[in-house]
Amino acid sequence: MRGASSVIDSLAAGLRVAVRGEVRFDHFSRVLYSTDASIYQILPLGVVLPRDADDVAATLRLCAEVDVPVLPRGGGTSLAGQAIGRAVILDCSRHMGAILEVDPDRRLARVQPGVVQDDLNAAAAPFGLRLGPDTATSNRATLGGMIGNNSCGARSIVYGKMVDHVERLRVLLADGQELDLGPLDDAALASKVQEPSREGRLYRTVMETVQAHREEIERRYPKLLRRVAGYNLPEMLLSPFNLCRLIVGSEGTLAVVTEATVRLVPRPAHTVVAVAHFADLQEALEAVPLILTHSPSAVELIDRFVLEMTRAQLEYARRMTFVQGDPDALLVVELSGGHRDEVLDRLAALERSLADDSRAYAVARAVGAAEQDNIWRVRKAGQGLLQGVKGDAKPITFVEDTAVPPERLAQYIARFRGILQAHGVRAAFYAHASAGCLHVRPLINLKDAQQIATMRAIAEAVGELVIEFGGAMSGEHGDGLVRGWFLERYFGPVITQAFRTIKQAFDPQGLMNPGKIVNTPPMTDDLRYGPGYATLPVPTHFDWSRDGGFAAAVELCSGVGACRKTGEGTMCPSYMVTREEEHSTRGRANLLRAVLSGVLPPTELTGRRLHAALDLCVECKGCKAECPANVDMARLKAEFLAGYYQAHGTPLRARLFAHIHRLNRLGAGLAPLSGALVRSAPARWALERLVGIDRRRSLPPFARPTFDAWWRRRARGDPAASETARCTGTPASSGGPQAAASAGRVALFADTFLRYNYPEVGQAAVAVLERLGYDVIVPDVVCCGRPMISKGLLPAARHHARENVRRLLPLALAGVPIVGCEPSCILTFRDEIPDLLPGEDTRRLAAQTFLIDEFLFRHVRERGWPAPAAQGRILLHAHCHQKALVGTQPATGVLQAAGFDVQVVDSGCCGMAGSFGFEREHHDISLAMGERRLLPAVRAAALEVQVVAMGISCRQQIAYGSGRRARHLVELLAEALGR
Repeated sequence: MRGASSVIDSLAAGLRVAVRGEVRFDHFSRVLYSTDASIYQILPLGVVLPRDADDVAATLRLCAEVDVPVLPRGGGTSLAGQAIGRAVILDCSRHMGAILEVDPDRRLARVQPGVVQDDLNAAAAPFGLRLGPDTATSNRATLGGMIGNNSCGARSIVYGKMVDHVERLRVLLADGQELDLGPLDDAALASKVQEPSREGRLYRTVMETVQAHREEIERRYPKLLRRVAGYNLPEMLLSPFNLCRLIVGSEGTLAVVTEATVRLVPRPAHTVVAVAHFADLQEALEAVPLILTHSPSAVELIDRFVLEMTRAQLEYARRMTFVQGDPDALLVVELSGGHRDEVLDRLAALERSLADDSRAYAVARAVGAAEQDNIWRVRKAGQGLLQGVKGDAKPITFVEDTAVPPERLAQYIARFRGILQAHGVRAAFYAHASAGCLHVRPLINLKDAQQIATMRAIAEAVGELVIEFGGAMSGEHGDGLVRGWFLERYFGPVITQAFRTIKQAFDPQGLMNPGKIVNTPPMTDDLRYGPGYATLPVPTHFDWSRDGGFAAAVELCSGVGACRKTGEGTMCPSYMVTREEEHSTRGRANLLRAVLSGVLPPTELTGRRLHAALDLCVECKGCKAECPANVDMARLKAEFLAGYYQAHGTPLRARLFAHIHRLNRLGAGLAPLSGALVRSAPARWALERLVGIDRRRSLPPFARPTFDAWWRRRARGDPAASETARCTGTPASSGGPQAAASAGRVALFADTFLRYNYPEVGQAAVAVLERLGYDVIVPDVVCCGRPMISKGLLPAARHHARENVRRLLPLALAGVPIVGCEPSCILTFRDEIPDLLPGEDTRRLAAQTFLIDEFLFRHVRERGWPAPAAQGRILLHAHCHQKALVGTQPATGVLQAAGFDVQVVDSGCCGMAGSFGFEREHHDISLAMGERRLLPAVRAAALEVQVVAMGISCRQQIAYGSGRRARHLVELLAEALGR
C-alpha cells in the first residue's frame, strides 16, 4: 500500500511538471470527482484539467509508464457510473471547450471535447443549423461525453444517435499515440489494414473480429433505434468504414477524444406541440402507435409522479400552464416542418385522431415559442425533479434506460409494472415514448440492505423481460457500472469475447476507464449509499425537518449537474465564472456530504478548506429554484458559517455587515458628515486595510432626512414632507392616505436601506399605494435579519425574527398585507424565517408577506390600473431572490399595466450579492459575474431606455459596472401615476 502511494505521489509530481493545466491529487479534489449522476461513488486517484491535446497525451504517457488507469470525463452527468472510477480523471470541460470551426456549407462543426451542446447549437443557430441529438442535459452535457455515451435525446426518431453524426475524431490511445479517424472507402481501408503500424493492427483486429462474428452480431444486436449497449460492432459492418463509430459509445474505454468533427442538421422552420392528457398511464402508452402515424419529431411521456414533483417546485410549477385537470400521464407530441400552414394542418389532424380515439381526455396545443419552451423545460427537468423526493427512498437509475419496439411498449410496460408491484415498489415513468425508451425510476432506499437486494432482483427480472421483448437494457444512458454486469447475459459469450478482443487491441494494459463494458464489477459494488452509510450528527439553527434533516438536505443533490449550466438562468454564478467543479452547487454538496458521511474527516465540517469551497457561493437562491431537486445551498452555507464562526470566531467584517442596520442608522444620524468621511480616500484606505472592504467600491449614501423622519413629518402634515411626496410622484390632490376611496390597509415594511440610504424608494412606494386607494401604515420593525443570515450569525437573526413576528403578527392576523420593496429583505419572512423560528405564528406572517410587485400585480388583476399612457421602454433586471421565490411575472405585469414596454434581461446574478461585491478578495469575481450578461445588456441599451432593478445590490452593481443609474420599480410607477 505504501508502495502504491509512493507511485501515485511520484506520478502527481511528474504530471505537475509535464502538464500546463491543473493537476490535483488532494483529497478534496478527489471527492469532487468521486460521483456523477449515478448511484455510485468511487474516489479517483487524482484529477487533471488539461489545457490541450498535448496535456492529455502527456498525462496518458506518464500514467501508462506506471500502469495507472485514466478516465476521460465530460460534464459528469452520466447516469450509469461511466464518469467515475479509481483512475486519474481527465476533465476536459474547463479548458478544452473551443468551437474550432463551423462550416455551414458542408454542415459540419469541428469542436474540442469540452464544448457544451447548447453552446454549439448557439454557434450554429445563425446558419439555421444545430446538432441533431438533443439531450435533456443540453445546457451542460459536453460533446466528448455525448460521444462517449452515444447520446440521443427527445428527437431521436428524426435525428438518431451521436454515432449517426460523428464524421471524424482525433483520439489518443492509452500510451498517448494520436489517431486521426474518419470514413474510408474500400481502397483506403484495404491499404490501412495492410499497414504494419499499430494503427494498421487496430484496423485489422476490428475488421477480423466483426467479419468472424457477422452472423452472431446480426442475431444478437436488436434492430432498434435506441440501442447503445456494448461496443458498436454492427456499425463496423457499414460502408464506408469509419472507426469513429466504434469510439462512439465506448465510454472512454478505448481512447480519449481530443477533437471531433460532427455533422449538423437544419433547424426545422416551424414546430408545434400538442400535449395529450390521459387519465391512465397505460392508455397513454396504447395511444403511441396512433400518434406515430402522424410523423412526429418527438413523443415524450410525463407521468403523474413527475407532474407531482413539478408542482412542488416553484421554477417549474409556474410553467405548467399547459396542464388541464389531473392527468395520470401526458404525451408531449412535437410536429415540425418547413411551412407553418402545413404543420398546423398536421396538428389539427393529430387532434382529430386523438379525439376519435377517445383515450385522451384533453389536448392542449402550443404554437408559440414561449409556450413550447415551458413544456420542454418541464420535460427536460424530469430526471432532476425526481430527486426532490423527500426521504431515503429515491427514484434511482438502474433500469431507467430500457428500450423496446414502440409498437410493443404498452404491453412491455404493463409487464414491467407487474414486476414492480410484485416487489411492492412504486416508480416514475417518463421520456421517449416515440422510440420505445421510457425512463423508469423505481423508488429504492439504498441505505437498506433488503432494498438493495430488491434492486438487484428487479434488475434481473427486467433484463429477462427486455430480452423477451427484443429490446435493449441501455437505450441511451449507457452501460457503465449499473448495466455492464448484464452484457454477457444479453449478448452471449461470443460477442462478449469480441468486446474483450477489441478492448485488448486498443488498450492492452487495460488502463482506459477499467470496469466499464468489459470486466464490470457487480452492480451493487461502490454504491454512494449503502447499509453502512451513516452521517455525523450536526447541531443546527434552522429546522431541517421538512427535508428529513440537515444531511438529507445535502443528499438532495444527486449529481445531475444542472448547476453547471453557463448560458442561461442564475444558478450557479460562481461556477459560470470559474468553471470549477467545487464552485458548483453539486461540488459544494459533494464536499458537505463527504464530511457528514466520513469520506472526509469530521473536523473538516469547520475546516478552512470547506470554507474556501463555500466562500464563492453568493447565496443567490438560484439553486433553490433552478436545481430540479431544490438544493438550497444558500441556507446550507449559512448553517455552515454559523458552525465555522463558532469554532474560529466571527471576523469583524462579518459582524459589521451582519449588523449593517446599526451602521446605517448611525451614518444617517451623522449625515452629511458621515457620507463625506466614508467617501474620503483615507477612510477607503483604512476600510480596505483593516476590514477588507475594497476601496474601489462606494458605500451606500446616508440619507438625511431618513424615511422614518419623513414619515413622521408627513403624518404631522409638515409642508416639507408633502413637497417631497409631490416630487416622488404623489398626485397633488392626494394629500395623504385618505385622498382616494380606501382599498384597505397595507403595511409597508421599511427595510434598512429604504430607511437610512434610499428613502426615495419608500416615498415612491407610499405614493403608489395611496394613489391606488390603500391606507398605508409603516409599522415599527427591526432589521429583517437577512444580513445576519448571510453571514452565519443565526442566533442574532433568530432574535430579530422573533421581534418582528411579535410586532407584525397582529397585522397579519387582521388580514393586513405586509409589503416590502427590497426582495432579499421581505422574502426572508417567507423563506428562512419559518425554518429559523418555526411555528404557526411565523407561518401566518409569511402568508401575509409580499414583495411589492407581487402585491401590485394582484391589484392589477383584481382591480385594474388607472388609465395608462405609453411610458417608454424598460430593461428589467430581476433580483436573484425575486426570481427564485416570486418570478419576474409580477414585476413585468404591473409595469406593462402602467404602460411600459418591458424587456426582461436573462441577466443571471449581478454579482454584488449584498456585501460580497464590497469584499476585497471578491471584487474581481463579483464584477466578472455582472459582466457575463447583465452589464453588457445595460451598456447596450439605448439611453432613453430606463433600467429597473428592485434590489439595492443590483442597482449598486449596475451603477459601478456600467455608469448608468438603475431605478426601483416603484419609482417609475409613482412618476407614471403622478403624470
